[in-house]
Parts: sequence; structure tokens; C-alpha cells
Amino acid sequence: MRTGIRVAAGVACAAALAALTAVPAQAHEPQRGAPHWELKDSGTPDVRFRGLSAVSRTTAWVSGTQGTVLRTTDGGASWRNVSPPGAEELQFRDIEAFDARRAVVLAIGEGEASRVYRTDDGGITWTESFRNTDARAFYDCLTFLDARHGLAMSDPVDGKFRILSTSDGGRSWKVLPSEGMPAALDGEAGFAASGQCLVGSGPRDVWLATGGAARARVLHSSDRGLTWTATDTPIPAGDPAKGVFALAFRDRTHGLAVGGDYRADQASPQAGAVTRDGGRTWQPAATPPPAYRSGVAWLPHSRTAALAVGPTGTDLTTDGGRTWRTVDTGSYDTVDCTPDLGCWAAGEKGRVARLES
Repeated sequence: MRTGIRVAAGVACAAALAALTAVPAQAHEPQRGAPHWELKDSGTPDVRFRGLSAVSRTTAWVSGTQGTVLRTTDGGASWRNVSPPGAEELQFRDIEAFDARRAVVLAIGEGEASRVYRTDDGGITWTESFRNTDARAFYDCLTFLDARHGLAMSDPVDGKFRILSTSDGGRSWKVLPSEGMPAALDGEAGFAASGQCLVGSGPRDVWLATGGAARARVLHSSDRGLTWTATDTPIPAGDPAKGVFALAFRDRTHGLAVGGDYRADQASPQAGAVTRDGGRTWQPAATPPPAYRSGVAWLPHSRTAALAVGPTGTDLTTDGGRTWRTVDTGSYDTVDCTPDLGCWAAGEKGRVARLES
């Protein structure tokens, strides 16, 4: 789903990364010439965007409350409202775009509030390809491994997380058998906070983030969701508001987890963790993000740099998740990057930004 980039783009990216690492901790204002988030006026100050899919530096999709879907093809200079008609009561918490014309968006909620829509014409028309009819299911996130194969996940039904699968690019969906899914813990669920509680890498590997139970776990499947293994993480849980909120894998072995307690009046110690073995084991960050973080993304063309975002700021790691430091204090819920250094972030009050230098 990504196009190849030229050597010049890689050189520019490397220079931008070098500048970004020089930003002082707790920076409130961007330094001249240093990469920083530049807000792009979405024209929707009453919408919260938790769904984001970056296609390139020029093209991105966002989704959020009030059934809103926006698309830009000019780097955020202008946004087109391409919301599905009649969806005003829905919350679109996740969106996955293949290019400027094709995208799949997930509405979350109990029962029939959980739906999937697909467009092939840039949002001019949408087709509802899935509507949940099980009152016990609540879908949180979706991800695509390629242009055809995708998965969506629901909070546990009958004691196990439920997985929805597509093999035709989101045009049709089926619930996968539950035999290969381990039992959920008491109170365990996913967080529909950033569209990153279900992520993939490569053609078959998928990871699922959880919280709410006594332990925050990450579940891994290497066969597109048929069978899963579960591993505890060091990120604290033990409360419905606490756990792993977002995952990012730069390949099938190196991954990051962020989360914490989403309540603004509660501290979030140990809000970051890292794996180097595909999620079989997780180690706590030596210096974690200082507060709850709901989104995370690897920076392109780097084996060690990534960004984590949340309502109180953006943090940068340059050592693969071992240590983090705050580089911006703006509020964002989700972040996504593309190979041409098209890093985008989105959040409350219609906030959308692109990384600029």
C-alpha cells in the first residue's frame, strides 16, 4: 500500500530526524528549522479525530465523532468532508486507507453501532460492508495487512476476543472461529482510542492490545487471526481505564506499546514497553513517556526513532523505545507516518497536524 521513495526523500528524512533529536525536552515552541507539528485547519472544531490513515505527505484521511470522515490531497491545506450519509450518530474510531480513493472506516459501539464502510471513489459514495448484529460485541479497531486482507477486533464475546476477517479489501467480512483465541481475563477489553489496538506487520502477523483486567496483555497471531498467543506487558492495568492503548511494529520482531490511565487526574507510570522478539516478551521503558499515551508510530527509515502522542503531548524515542522525552505539549490522540516522511497526528477539537521542518 506504500509506494517506493527516492534517495532524496531518505536523505531529507535523515536530516529531519537529526534535527528532531536536538529538540529540548518539554519544548513548548518549535525551534527554527527543527521538525514540529504544524496544525492544519480541518474546519471541524467540534469533532474529535481518533481515526487517522496517512497515505503520503500530501494525502491523509481522518475519522471521528458525529460520523465524520475528512480527506486531504494537498498536504492539509484543504479538507473535503467525505462522511458517509446518514452516519451522524456514529463514532468512526479507525480508518485504513489504501490511497486517495480507497478507504475502509470502522464505527465503534455496542450492537449495530459497530459498522464498517468502504469507499472506492474518494468518499463520494460509501458501501456499508458490515453491521454487527450481536448485542454482546463491541468492535474497537481494524487493520489491513495488504490491499485484500484485513481484520477487525471486538471486545470479548463468550469469554474470548472476537475477530472479523476480510479477504477482499473490506467488501465483505466474516467472524473467525474462536477456537484459536485464548480466554480473556476478567474485565479485559480493547481501547478504541486511536485505531492502534490492532496492528499488523507483513502478510500474516497481527497484534492485539488489551487493558482493563488485572494485567495488560498483547496477543499475537502469525496466521492472520486464526490462532493467538497472549503475553503480559509491564504496563499497569487493574482498572477499566488502564492498560495498553496502542501498538506499533516496524517489522515482525520490533514493537512498541504505549498506554497508561486515560483519566486526566491519574498518573501513568510505566506507560511504555518494548519488544524485540515479536511480542513473546516485553520490557518496560527505562524512561517511559511521562503521561498517558494513546498513539504511537515508528518514524520512517529509522530503526530506532518513534513518536508517541496523547492529550498532554508528544514524546520522541531515538533508542527504539528504551527512553522517551517530550518534544511537544499539544493534544493528539493518534499518529501515523509514511515512507516519504508524511507524519500526521490528529485529536480533539478538530486538531490535525503534519510534521514540518
